[in-house]
Amino acid sequence: MNNSPLLPQQDTLYVNEAQVLSELGKNSQVVPIAGTDFDRAMMQRCLELARRAVGRTSPNPMVGAVIVKDGKIVGEGFHPRAGEPHAEVFALKAAGADARGATIYVSLEPCNHYGRTPPCSEALVAAGVSKVVVGMVDPNPLVAGGGIARLRAAGIEVVVGVEEEACKKLNEGFVHRILYKRPFGILKYAMTLDGKIATSTGHSAWITNEAARHQVHQVRSACDAVIVGGNTVRHDNPHLTSHQEGAHNPLRIVMSRSLELPEKAHLWQTSEAPTLVLTEQGANPGFQELLRKLGVEVVELTPLTPTRAMAYLYERGFCSVLWECGGVLAASAIAQGAVQKVLAFIAPKIIGGDSAPTPVGDLGFNTMTEALSLERVEMRVVGSDCVVEGYLPTRH
Repeated sequence: MNNSPLLPQQDTLYVNEAQVLSELGKNSQVVPIAGTDFDRAMMQRCLELARRAVGRTSPNPMVGAVIVKDGKIVGEGFHPRAGEPHAEVFALKAAGADARGATIYVSLEPCNHYGRTPPCSEALVAAGVSKVVVGMVDPNPLVAGGGIARLRAAGIEVVVGVEEEACKKLNEGFVHRILYKRPFGILKYAMTLDGKIATSTGHSAWITNEAARHQVHQVRSACDAVIVGGNTVRHDNPHLTSHQEGAHNPLRIVMSRSLELPEKAHLWQTSEAPTLVLTEQGANPGFQELLRKLGVEVVELTPLTPTRAMAYLYERGFCSVLWECGGVLAASAIAQGAVQKVLAFIAPKIIGGDSAPTPVGDLGFNTMTEALSLERVEMRVVGSDCVVEGYLPTRH
């Protein structure tokens, strides 16, 4: 029995990458440029504004807008959540009459279609802005250069591609969702220098330092959901919240085929954050009933796999999902293409142990040439710990 709530109405139509690129090809006049130092500064301000809604806009993107006239900011805005006005509308309202003849900076191409809100391109034309500076073209085929074309047809100067990479990274979950019809998967783990996520007895608190854990909490707050398996619930009893007052808490998800889980766990306390348990049809009916009485949502998916889970979360309108699971589930998620990005927190500690668990279980590789090499790798130091961030090779 599927007890999921009604699926959210989405502001966008999601298609495959070939269709998106086809739409973009129809608007070949969209040529990215770097922009001036002032342009880049204003676009960075757009990104700051957009981040105010982090974790709250799915299935829509995070977008910020800034209106400038005579070198001064006269209006700002951001998109707070799906169903509410877009960033441009808030900025235009703040600018009022000053919008006429002004320049508007917006991190994502203004929409050119009717969804739950009217087209932003028409609002900009009506307001009489003289120039629009766009961070990135919207990959949604309902927009995909159409908003830019509409503005130019109205005689408005349009500059495209200012701080483009930063704009794309901010909304990498949204972009992935559109292109692949799945949420963007991030695998996060903390390990010792010798590659262990716990001791041989299963003890794992704490591997990394407090500053690193704070970064994990920030990552959680930016995701729509965080997934663990039954072993993590049994051994670690995690909270999986953002641990920040006023910050977004993701939907906490437990994947368990058997539902052999403890009756008391932090995740069953839903006053601070909601919890969803994914299991297979008919699993442990008595425990399902107990969870529901505690306010925990239970959904049966058969077969229960990372692929099936991500398909279900796509239907719920999610853009980004954080995997904080153990090695067995992590390996399955990687093998099934449910993970696109890896965040590895490495502490300068050595604990040894032949049976101590590692972050990723068996992938079936026998030679080093089969190893998955991360792309676009970034490394940074957080206190005494190191963070490695990279992307798995794209699957087509």
